[in-house]
Amino acid sequence: MRSLITAFNKGFSAIEEARIVVYPPPPIQGIGNAAGFTMQVQLRDGSFDLSKLQTITNTIVKDAESQSGLQRVTTTYRASVPQLKVAVDRTKAETLQVTIDDVFSTLSAYLGSSYVGQFNKFGHVFQVYVQADSQYRLRAQDIELLPVRNKQGEMIPLGTLVQITPIVGTSLLSLYNLYPASLVQGLPATGFSSGEAASLMEQIADKVLPRGAGYEWTAMSYQEKLVGNQIYYIFALAMLLVYLVLAGQYESWFLPVAVLLAVPLSLVGPVAALKGLGLDNNLYTQIGLVLLIALSAKDAILIVEVARERRIFDGKPIAEAALEAARARFRPILMTSFAFILGVVPLVLATGAGASARKSIGITVFSGMLASNCLAVLFVPSFFVVIRRFEEWRATRNAKPAAKPAPAE
Repeated sequence: MRSLITAFNKGFSAIEEARIVVYPPPPIQGIGNAAGFTMQVQLRDGSFDLSKLQTITNTIVKDAESQSGLQRVTTTYRASVPQLKVAVDRTKAETLQVTIDDVFSTLSAYLGSSYVGQFNKFGHVFQVYVQADSQYRLRAQDIELLPVRNKQGEMIPLGTLVQITPIVGTSLLSLYNLYPASLVQGLPATGFSSGEAASLMEQIADKVLPRGAGYEWTAMSYQEKLVGNQIYYIFALAMLLVYLVLAGQYESWFLPVAVLLAVPLSLVGPVAALKGLGLDNNLYTQIGLVLLIALSAKDAILIVEVARERRIFDGKPIAEAALEAARARFRPILMTSFAFILGVVPLVLATGAGASARKSIGITVFSGMLASNCLAVLFVPSFFVVIRRFEEWRATRNAKPAAKPAPAE
């Protein structure tokens, strides 16, 4: 899809009569019309100065185009679109016994089409619309030739009832939270996240917007701002959940730390992969990072559990217990991990619709598990040795005061 979008944008850039920009679909269908950021620039001073809104919007877009972290920044707002103003002479229409409703109905039917009925043929229902042929509605003068029927059944040319004046104005007046607003949208550049792109746009807006103007985020950008930095809280709560479960299993407040220290080791892979491939830290990448907590903890648990048993039940030295656990669990770790890694290869090589989302989560988990396999077997035994020695040293120190004999009377 990315190659198609690039090819379309390159081809459309050669069209001088219009500005055409192709955007990828939104990550979540139904939230917005396209991926990237979506900003609403507003006039909050109570005025409807649409030319002022156009100037502010153009300034924001121009400044955004100069930023290396943004691309394809554009706006759909136009305040100077050529238009035709049709003013009806109501006095003359009343004199000729033509109702205003008939005038507007004639304009609507000839220029914009009007539904009149339907018929059945070939087993299908066809709708019937009336509209003036294209060659009779090309020029402003063609409106004056359109006939309208008066109350006596006579056909009156519209030119005798209306006055046509060329003007300029906005093609669509949009209100966002009751304020006149213009839409600005764009994409983060390669290697930049959507959060970084939003921060750049906020800096530009704060610098450019005059008093009485403001901005708000909408569509997917609004959802991202709404959740804010919740990913950090989710990551911390997931770590806390793993810690509490392991603390209950090991009956120790310290030994679970040896397992949790393996989680940062798995994050080395996604950081290197995302930086090397120039991918952004999007929602699917963050989901993959949370998933890595369980996957990396699983490998560490296999080693710590055996090392704990060798120490407690077999009475072996801490270092020897950790070494035996690493040897005993080396093959199961590789078998289960590589089975999972090969299982996510289709996500890494995904193509077609939605491939970006699947690649983001696939590359994150794939690289994270590779890093966990390479580093966990080496470092987790060392973590166990350090944490276990500290735990036993602390237990010994706390037991000494209780072992002192009572003073003689």
